[in-house]
Amino acid sequence: MKYWLIKSESSCYSIDDLKHDKKTAWTGVRNFQARNFMRDEMNIGDLVLFYHSNGDKQNPTGVYGIAKVASKPIPDMTQFDRKDDHYDPKSQKDAPTWICVEMAFLEKFTHPVTLPEIKFDPKLEGMLVRTQGSRLSIQPVSEKHFRYIREQLSK
Repeated sequence: MKYWLIKSESSCYSIDDLKHDKKTAWTGVRNFQARNFMRDEMNIGDLVLFYHSNGDKQNPTGVYGIAKVASKPIPDMTQFDRKDDHYDPKSQKDAPTWICVEMAFLEKFTHPVTLPEIKFDPKLEGMLVRTQGSRLSIQPVSEKHFRYIREQLSK
């Protein structure tokens, strides 16, 4: 099993949206490295930290809950939809550029684990999200960091 962090702006798609929907295709990723993680490395059952980016005082940036990978890689259908913000005119249906996986809701934290908590906790040293300018929307996370956030910081 592998562990991941996925980012979404809460105004775009939040942990509450995933809780309501129960499962969703993780579409709209337009970074090749993030795409490759979904295509080549994510497996059904992998656990995921659900991170809200670009937060504010009311909803700070941080980890809000847990999801799991719920499908094998599939074409991201938004790349073919001319009305979608993620439309890619260069992508072909017989050779799609963009791939996604489905994410399923597991749990919402009682309180978020904020980015400052993550950045300044020495036990989370080495997490990619702590890196200045880290904008990758899908990142691998060590099992140790995943468990610490889930079992210690989210309570």
